[in-house]
Amino acid sequence: MIRTRFAPSPTGYLHVGGARTALFNWLFARKHMGTFILRVEDTDAARNTEEARQAIFDGMSWLGLDWDEGPEKGGNFGPYYQSQRNDIYDAYFEKLLAADRLYQDGDAYRFRFDRKPITMHDLVCGEVTIDYRDESNTPDMVIRRSDGSYVFHFVNVVDDLEMKMTHVIRGEDHLMNTPKHLQLIEALGEEPPQYAHIPLILNADGSKMSKRDAGAAVGDYPKQGFLSEAVVNFIALLGWSSKSDDEIFTLTELIDRFSIEAINRAPARFDLEKCKWVNQQHIAKISTERFAELAKTFVHAENLPITENYPAVIAAVKEKVRLLSEVPAAIDFLITDTAPTDEEAVAKAKANPNAALLSAVAEQFSNLTDWNADIAKNAIGEVATANGAKAGQLMFPIRVALSGRAHGPDLGDIFAILGKEKTIARLRCF
Repeated sequence: MIRTRFAPSPTGYLHVGGARTALFNWLFARKHMGTFILRVEDTDAARNTEEARQAIFDGMSWLGLDWDEGPEKGGNFGPYYQSQRNDIYDAYFEKLLAADRLYQDGDAYRFRFDRKPITMHDLVCGEVTIDYRDESNTPDMVIRRSDGSYVFHFVNVVDDLEMKMTHVIRGEDHLMNTPKHLQLIEALGEEPPQYAHIPLILNADGSKMSKRDAGAAVGDYPKQGFLSEAVVNFIALLGWSSKSDDEIFTLTELIDRFSIEAINRAPARFDLEKCKWVNQQHIAKISTERFAELAKTFVHAENLPITENYPAVIAAVKEKVRLLSEVPAAIDFLITDTAPTDEEAVAKAKANPNAALLSAVAEQFSNLTDWNADIAKNAIGEVATANGAKAGQLMFPIRVALSGRAHGPDLGDIFAILGKEKTIARLRCF
């Protein structure tokens, strides 16, 4: 059975690069009906924090990347915290001692490399060879420090062997570590997992993405109004191709299409604007009911009321926003009379020669006995014709008079939501 893992260190928030590593491992396991393990590499007691650990768990859960074994789940190969596995490391240390592959260097212990070329067959990067015959370039590796603690390379290998990993999918920055790991595995008389090293994520300008760059922290995405499924979709496209023109996928579709063979060799470019576009596509796909419910958090945060016509208000802007956080500014003029206005749009509308006809439109509206979008638009057409204008020429100043901005929902939706009396009042006040 396929077994993959994500092994974060709880020293900070969940980075988008770590999230992608977790996602690729999760997708591969799910596609092959395997097992996905979460393992916490928490041996750096000075830097590990409970807050960081929880941020990783929360980020994974928000993305929908559930784990089959690990913290909060248990499993047959625990403990799943490295800090609780020291007895296991001691036993493997003794194996290396018995095999005469360790020697003391002061109070530390070094692993004696086999002085030969080591070739690894990476599922993404292809064949990579490191020549260990030159000791000046490949000095023997410290396994246990002078304080008795074990180094990353050793515990990482032990955990992968103990937890029966079949595939290790990780960042390309670990590529040159793998020959060391293969030497350790060989010395322990074990079979290695298959390795796949995925490309780095760069900023749009080609610079290396740091923890401070926009979009780096997974925990920021829900606060900014992204849908979890959209972020997963976007992250999947960072270094993987569906081999088609399609870019918008559900989790189920990603599982179906994902393969290690389709992971790109070249570094991925992170584009936050592209992520917002992907989010907009996912917003368009969800139900209006779900959109309305998700948007409430952001509407409440701006102290806007949830009015009786909130469902209609939300439906009017569903295809106009990229982020849930944009909803309050998109609907405020529909549910309050004190919404801020775009002064530039107002000035442009008032300078429009057809703005003088708004009072006539208001008068025509006041004479209507029925009210809906079609009736209102017909009335506008009648006023335009009577004054030698075209109905389309009146639409911009009317939109600005009713909304205070140049863009927004369909004008027919605005008429329907504001109603006849409020529409007339705003036209007369403009």
